[in-house]
This record gives sequence, structure tokens and C-alpha cells, in this order.
Amino acid sequence: MINEEHLQLFINEVYNQYGYDFGGYSHASFKRRLERIYQLEGFTNFHEFLHKIASDVDFLNYVIEEITVNVTEMFRDPAFYKVLRQEILPAIRSKPFIRIWHAGCSTGQEVYSMAILLNEEGILQKSIIYATDINQTVLETAKKGVFPLRLMKEYADNYRSSGGKKDFSDYYTANYGLAKFHDELSRKMVFSQHNLVSDSSFNEFDIILCRNVMIYFDKDLQERVLRLFDDSLSKLGFLILGTKETLRFTSVQKKYEQLRKEKIWKKVI
Repeated sequence: MINEEHLQLFINEVYNQYGYDFGGYSHASFKRRLERIYQLEGFTNFHEFLHKIASDVDFLNYVIEEITVNVTEMFRDPAFYKVLRQEILPAIRSKPFIRIWHAGCSTGQEVYSMAILLNEEGILQKSIIYATDINQTVLETAKKGVFPLRLMKEYADNYRSSGGKKDFSDYYTANYGLAKFHDELSRKMVFSQHNLVSDSSFNEFDIILCRNVMIYFDKDLQERVLRLFDDSLSKLGFLILGTKETLRFTSVQKKYEQLRKEKIWKKVI
């Protein structure tokens, strides 16, 4: 099994060799994910595992994908998307140009969900969605906008529960067991690799979404990421986190007010 010394060796090797910084990740969850890969790949010697990481970039990319990929779906948590549709988007619709950042976008389902909402609210054409992730492999999947057709029923149910106004199938073309979402949605998206641990702010946004990513970070890294978001969010902009994430007891809390029970904060200072 992997011990703390092994974990630190892995973190150092990946950082020195490839520039990925996992030093601020919660060690407990990070260790569980790394052990799962270690066992699945049949390793019994950690130094052999580390050597393969250092010498095989394809294997490294596979490991990074397994460590960082999050479970996601379209219109996940429909009640949240209903609030987004009914309260948040109307609050910014008068802006001449709208910038939205999905940080830790994974394979892109939430990015396409946002584009559909913007389209139905009549503001997609003056919006741009920046979708970032540390994981280049999942970004390539997100760019394609192609998802298994078998998931569409669940996504359509979520969409209807969130207040969807159309037939969900209007947004994609089905072919050979896959659903390809229309280019009118993806034309308003910019996909880019971005590391929340080490990279800086790159624009000013009206909405920043980072749902269920920071639960894997330790407290110091959470603080750093929240300051990054604060630097990137316009006054009266909205910061949206996951169900187990909060601004309470953080250095930026005093600058925000929480909206209802949803994990949505409005920047007021």
C-alpha cells in the first residue's frame, strides 16, 4: 500500500517533471485515488510505479485523469439550475457582455447546461463561457460536445425539472449511440487548461462556477483558490460552489452575501 512518504515522492516527481502541483490536495482522498490506480495497474513496488510515471507521459496523463476527473452530469441538481435560470441570469442580462468561468469543468456537461440556459434566456450571443480544467484529456472530451446517448434520458429529466422550455433533444443530434450537441452552443465556449493550484487570474467574470472541486483541497489551498476567484469576479458578480463547499470562516467571506440556501454568493464589496 502507499504510505505518506510514497505520496510525497509522487507529488514531488510529478511537480518537478511535469509541473502539476498536487501539494495542496487533501492527502486522504488523494491517497485513496492513487492507491486505486496502483492496485488496478498491478504494481507491487512503488518505485517501479514512480519510474513509469517519470518515463511514460501517456501513463502520467492516464494517472492525472483518474486522480482529477469528477463525476458530472447535465443539469445536475435541477433546483440549483432553476435558481440560476430565475434569479441569477436575470440579474446580469442587462450587461452588454457577459463572461462566465467554469473552473474544473471536467468533461463539460455543466458547461453545455449553462449554454442552454443562456440560449433560452436570450443572452447566449452576448456571452462567452470559459471552461478550464487541469486535465487536458477531459478538456478534449468537453470540446467535442459528444456524450453517450444512453445518458440523455437522465439529462432530459434534469433539464425539465430545472424549468427547461424546449424538447431537450432539440439541442443535440443522435447518431450511433452518441449525442452531439449543436455548434451554436460550443461557439460561445473557450476551453483551456488551467491549474487552480498554481495559475493566476486571467479575466474578470460575472459568474464563476466551481462545484465540488475544492472538497479535494486542504484548507490553505481552498483559501488560495477563493482569493483567486475573488480577484477574478466583478463587483455584484456571483460565485457558485458545490454543496459541501462554503465561504464561511474564510478570508473573503465579508465581501459576499449568500443567496438563499443555495451555494451561491454575491460579491457586494
